[in-house]
Amino acid sequence: MTVADRWLLPDGIEEILAPSARRAEMLRREMLDLFDRWGYELVIPPHLEFMESLSAGVGHDLELQTFKVTDQLTGKTMGLRADTTPAVARIDARTSSEGTARLCYAGSVFHTKPASLGASRSPIQLGAELYGHAGVESDIEVISLMLETLSSVGMNSANLDLGHVQIYRSLVQFAELTAGQEQLLFDALQRKAGCEVRDLLNNWQVKKGVAEMFMSLTTLSGNTDILDVAREKLVSAPDEVFAAIDQLETIAGAIKSQYPETNLYFDLGELRGYNYHTGVVFAAYVSGQGQAIAKGGRYDGIGQVFGRARPATGFSTDLKVLLDMKPADTGQRAAVFAPVDADATVVRQLRREGNRVVCQLPDQETDAAGTGCKRKLVCHEGEWTVVDV
Repeated sequence: MTVADRWLLPDGIEEILAPSARRAEMLRREMLDLFDRWGYELVIPPHLEFMESLSAGVGHDLELQTFKVTDQLTGKTMGLRADTTPAVARIDARTSSEGTARLCYAGSVFHTKPASLGASRSPIQLGAELYGHAGVESDIEVISLMLETLSSVGMNSANLDLGHVQIYRSLVQFAELTAGQEQLLFDALQRKAGCEVRDLLNNWQVKKGVAEMFMSLTTLSGNTDILDVAREKLVSAPDEVFAAIDQLETIAGAIKSQYPETNLYFDLGELRGYNYHTGVVFAAYVSGQGQAIAKGGRYDGIGQVFGRARPATGFSTDLKVLLDMKPADTGQRAAVFAPVDADATVVRQLRREGNRVVCQLPDQETDAAGTGCKRKLVCHEGEWTVVDV
C-alpha cells in the first residue's frame, strides 16, 4: 500500500475539515437549542448495539443497511446503527413515564450502501421523536418543528410532500390480499407502474371496484384538491381510508395556516417506510435537490418489541446536507492574534468574553495574517488593546 492509498477513505465516507467542522458543530448546537426550546430532551444512543435491538420492528431494509460485527465478549452479532429511531424507541420504552415524551438526537449513522445516488454513507442524523400521543396534533407539531429546522438554515419555502400509509393498508385488508400479494403490489405501486398493478390485480381476480381503487393510488397526487378527488375515487373504501384522508386535510390546514410559504403536495400512493410507518408520512424537498432533505412520519407500536407499544411520530434530517445549504456566517466575531509577549491575563479575559484568541509561539514567525486573524493585541503605553489588522 502506497502513502497515497493510506489517504483514501471508503466511498461515501467523508471527513469534515476545518473550518467546515466548526460550522457543523455550531449548527448542531443551534439545532439542539431549537429542539430544546420546543421541549425536546437530548438523548445520545450508542453507535454499536446488538442486532436484535437495532433491527427490531423496522423491517428488513434497515437490516441490509447495517454494518455487522461480532462481539468478542458474547459471540453475538452487533451492528453500527443505520438509523437512530429504533434506539430512541428503546430508550423511551425503558425510561419514560406514561405521559408524553419528547426526545431528540444528533449523531452519525452508517450505511452499507448509499440511500440514494451520491448520498453519504455516514450521515450525521439529526431528529426529534414524540411518544405517547396518537392524535393528529402531535403530527402537526413534528412537521412544524421540521419546517422550523429547515427555516433555521434559510429554507423558508420548502415543498412538503404528504401521504398516509393507512390508505394502502386498509385497501389491502379490504381486498383480503395475502402477505406475498401485498408485497408484490407494494413494489409496483412504489414505482407507479400502473400497467403492472393492473396485471397483478387481474391475475389475482380482485373485484373490479376494489381493483380500480388500487389503480387510482398511482394517480392520486397533487395539491389539496386531490383529497376531494380521492374521496370520490375511493367512495367504496373502508372508513379507515376516509379517516386517513381527513387527517391529511387537518394537517394541511394547520401547516398552511402557520407556514403559508410552504408548498403542499399530496401523494396517496406514497408508501415510503411502509414496513414500520403506520399513519401519515411526510418529506420536505427544496429546489436543486432531487432527494428529500428531511422526512418522517407516524410509527405507532415500534416500542412493542421492547415491551412497550406507544404511539410515536418523528422526523430526521442530515446535518451535513443542512450545512451545505446554510449561508456562510458573516456576522461571526473575528479572531484575535496575540503576540508571544502578550499579557496572559488579558488573553484569558478575552477568551472568557467569548473571543477566539490565537497565541503566537516562541520562535514562530507567523503573524496575524498568517493565522487568519483580523484583529490583534497590541501594547500601547503599557496597556494591551485589540485593534483591527
